[in-house]
Amino acid sequence: MEIKQATRIQTSILNAAEKKVLVWLAERQPRWVTSDTLTLVGFLGAVTIAAGYVLTNINFNFLWLASLGLLINWYGDSLDGTLARVRGHQRPLYGYYLDHTMDGINESIMCIGAGLSPLMHLPLALGILVVYQLMTVNVSINAHLRKEFKLTYAKLGPTEFRLIVVIVNTVLALVRPLREFTIECTIQGAQVSLGALDIAAAAILAILLVIYVVTVIGDTRYYGKADPKNW
Repeated sequence: MEIKQATRIQTSILNAAEKKVLVWLAERQPRWVTSDTLTLVGFLGAVTIAAGYVLTNINFNFLWLASLGLLINWYGDSLDGTLARVRGHQRPLYGYYLDHTMDGINESIMCIGAGLSPLMHLPLALGILVVYQLMTVNVSINAHLRKEFKLTYAKLGPTEFRLIVVIVNTVLALVRPLREFTIECTIQGAQVSLGALDIAAAAILAILLVIYVVTVIGDTRYYGKADPKNW
């Protein structure tokens, strides 16, 4: 079965440097390491992230474990496709299916793990997950209809988001007053305590919602012109 590859649109801040690093790493992988091996590494990274966040219920120093998981996840998730391209072992159908299926699983594991920590309320984590998955669905639709696979929003891609989370983890691990900061508010008649990460998550959720709505409006207009009424 032949498939026309969608054009990858990657304009993130770190994209140029990251490509060079990934190719350098791919050229030095042992022969027994395959793209599937690296996909598994990415999954193990997601599990490590979730475990680190859940274990902060015991000790906040487990935030360092969550950050290590982000590095492991980046290594596996970013390198699996590069390795296939460097070795000429691309499998467009299998690779596309497995990669995006695992992305959904990994993102779910990470967000649920964060929501089960004492740092973030689970509804906020699930809200971020839902909106992010909606954006992923939109990317996949455009990859099918427009043959454009957009990986970047506002110059930020998955790698930049991982780096931001690592920075947040580091600040929370080192700055106890920020970690313990809370504000009280009333939501639907219930008194709720919001921590620093809750506030950051709410801001991220709002930004993702705006990006998603603006993207959908723009895509709808594009497809409306590409496929006009004929009656």
